[in-house]
Amino acid sequence: MSKQRFTSVWDAIEDTPEEAENMKLRSALMTALREHITRSGMSQAQAAQMLGVTQPRVSDMVRGKINLFGLDALVNMATKAGLHVEMRVMESA
Repeated sequence: MSKQRFTSVWDAIEDTPEEAENMKLRSALMTALREHITRSGMSQAQAAQMLGVTQPRVSDMVRGKINLFGLDALVNMATKAGLHVEMRVMESA
């Protein structure tokens, strides 16, 4: 049995490279939002108001329910939180 190595958990568990890249971006955005909410000390209700979503939606995000969030929604939430989102595209090695 060969042991295959992956650069990311998403590369290991997703079916295609496209799905893995999408999940990496979503994961990074969710982590940034979660950290921003924690640093600011706001409640989930306060975060929901700032982000323009419901408190249960913030709870889903904080608990890492990544499959419930698309890239568009996460970018919109990050922008409403005052975060600047940048994307870098590079050729594969």
